[in-house]
Amino acid sequence: MSIKTTLTLAAAATAIGFSGAALAGSHGGDDDHADTDRALVILTSDSLQTQGMAMILSNAMQQQGTELNILLCDAAGDLALDGYESGEAINTPPSNPAGQVKPEGIMGMLMGNGASVDVCAIYLPNTEHEEGDLREGVGVAAPGPIAEMMRDPKIPVFSF
Repeated sequence: MSIKTTLTLAAAATAIGFSGAALAGSHGGDDDHADTDRALVILTSDSLQTQGMAMILSNAMQQQGTELNILLCDAAGDLALDGYESGEAINTPPSNPAGQVKPEGIMGMLMGNGASVDVCAIYLPNTEHEEGDLREGVGVAAPGPIAEMMRDPKIPVFSF
């Protein structure tokens, strides 16, 4: 990753984080659960804007103290591939000075800040890719633990 890309991603994270922080005050949750707040984000869409928004919202949740588990399935699983680039960057809203971002760039930042990212158990067997093709730190989800999270009423599930 070039220094320009790294600086752009850092600026994006900061700007996106500020946007998320503004919303944090309106959440109205129990502050005692801030350290144990978890979320499962399931991303299947091949739409660049949907992938980007899923990552931007995930970043805002992480900035607000949420422990993230991200599951990439179907076409979104490609984000997990080492060296994958989504092509065009997406523009952030005018109120957000981040400029242009790519979903895989935000995902990398999320992982760097502790987010867990996995591909669906059926992603690799249904593509020409192998586990060695995944970005460092990306795993292959087992259905049992994912189902456990989905069934836990304390863990919200967000699908994109």
